[in-house]
Amino acid sequence: MTDEVLVSVEGKAGRLRLNRPRAIHALTEAMCTAMIGALQGWRGGEAVEVVLVDHAEGRGFCAGGDVVQASTDAAVAHAFFHEEYRLNHLMFTYAKPIVAFMDGVTMGGGVGISQPAKYRIATENTLFAMPETGIGLFPDVGGGWYLSRLPGAMGEYLALTGARLDGAECVALGIATHYVPSDALPALKAAIIDDPRSLDALLADAGIEPPAAGIMARQPNIDRLFAHESYEAVLAALAADRSDWAEATLRTLGKKSPQSCKVSLRLVLDGRDRVDFADEMRAEYGIAVHVCQRPDFREGVRALLVDRDNKPVWEPATPDGVTDQMIDTIFAPLPDDQAWTPIGR
Repeated sequence: MTDEVLVSVEGKAGRLRLNRPRAIHALTEAMCTAMIGALQGWRGGEAVEVVLVDHAEGRGFCAGGDVVQASTDAAVAHAFFHEEYRLNHLMFTYAKPIVAFMDGVTMGGGVGISQPAKYRIATENTLFAMPETGIGLFPDVGGGWYLSRLPGAMGEYLALTGARLDGAECVALGIATHYVPSDALPALKAAIIDDPRSLDALLADAGIEPPAAGIMARQPNIDRLFAHESYEAVLAALAADRSDWAEATLRTLGKKSPQSCKVSLRLVLDGRDRVDFADEMRAEYGIAVHVCQRPDFREGVRALLVDRDNKPVWEPATPDGVTDQMIDTIFAPLPDDQAWTPIGR
């Protein structure tokens, strides 16, 4: 176990509290293992009726996965992604209700431990994003499943640009199920702990009408410009539009890894056809293993998280340098003895 996740049972509520405030609670392999152990221990019997997932102190819910070491050591990366995806799948298939409190930064790995929850609470502090194309990765932890099920071309837009959403926008898109003011969360958690069988009513009573969701005003443009099956077509549509928003979006995409953008777009398109979340996790693990073998992941982490010069040198540097054969190789299934497996298999 690790003190970076505080595990407890209060009343009939199991509690998982992320506790790495200096890293905005970014997940490590040990944290994933601790959460898996707790969830498995609570699966049977009646001692725990509901699971609450939040953060202990400091700002943000979870800023992602701690990928710095993973970017330079393939064995570390494989072990981390395998365990993280097992946690994601366990939460997705968990029989008891999970409530995730997305109060603050909820990115990458934070998405992976909030979106499987039946109840996902946004607040005025929520800042949601899947920004992986900026570090040479892709929106994993089930991103291919969740983003592909958003309305219109919103999934393509969020996957490619890493655009940030506030709490109201998360509710409007179904990423969050409830909007609760942050100062009401302590009382809500205490009420759930006191009476978990009234969970639905307690959440309904605590929730308020969120502010207007700005992203919805942009939905028609997003659907028109991002509903394409090739990254080049998206770029061409944006270039032809000539609006200020389209030009700003083009500049944003120009900073992303071309390889990651092509991988992310295909991930969302493929995700729409999947009917089993385990298949999604298996595919994403294979993609992660292949992406870790290529230079952009290491370079993106260096530029944005280590040296922080924000000047990644992508390889290939342009979309036309990322060939269909390269993408097919990245998406090729792993051999059975190397493939991801859920817990118990």
